[in-house]
Amino acid sequence: MRPSPAEIVRTLVAGRLAGLVHVACRPGLHHVRHVTDRDGRVLLLVPVVSDLTAAVRTTGPDRPLAVALDVLDLPPAAGAPSLGRALVSGWVRQLAGAEERAAALDFAEVDATGDLLDVGTRFRLCRFEVEQAQWDRAGTRRRIDPMAYAEAEPDPLHPVEAVLLADLADRYADRLTAYLCRRLGLAGVDGAPRVERIDRYGMLVSFGHTGARHRTRLAFTRPVAGHDELPRLFDEMLHPAAGG
Repeated sequence: MRPSPAEIVRTLVAGRLAGLVHVACRPGLHHVRHVTDRDGRVLLLVPVVSDLTAAVRTTGPDRPLAVALDVLDLPPAAGAPSLGRALVSGWVRQLAGAEERAAALDFAEVDATGDLLDVGTRFRLCRFEVEQAQWDRAGTRRRIDPMAYAEAEPDPLHPVEAVLLADLADRYADRLTAYLCRRLGLAGVDGAPRVERIDRYGMLVSFGHTGARHRTRLAFTRPVAGHDELPRLFDEMLHPAAGG
């Protein structure tokens, strides 16, 4: 198994990566802090004094404002491939009162920034439901069904992927190399295999000479719900009795 396009988009826009907001029919891009709530709705934490807030203030039932959030994946290590770019859009509105306070709690579940304490004074929260979603990778753009996007879950390993890869290289180095060589049939092949990316379903592994590296994907025996499940999973995978 591997992450679906909808899962990848949900992962990219979850809130760990920086995002840019484009307001329809207006020039320029706006750097924003954002998260998505459990339903995939986008929350934007915006300074009160900003061009984006000024644009949102013009909205109303008869004057909705269309915005798009653009998020680019950052690979966890040099040479690792990117997951691509996610672009989600919808009609934004500024929150207020109890709704804004509830949204601040949703935001804090993903990013507990201290600036949430100043929501209503120095900052405001805006929200939009995703009506269109796209995934760009390697020059190919794919449209994602909004329902599939809403039902997908962000990958729980993505926020700590770099740490996990470093831990793999440190804690399991010799056993992992032997396991990968067995799985890939690399006996006598120059260029030790290396795990470049990891997600809840498996690992992306590269091998071969520098300048002529190849990549293949190895699936876990089961998807993981969080990084705390990985030690047991790897102990099972890498134990010689596993034979694989």
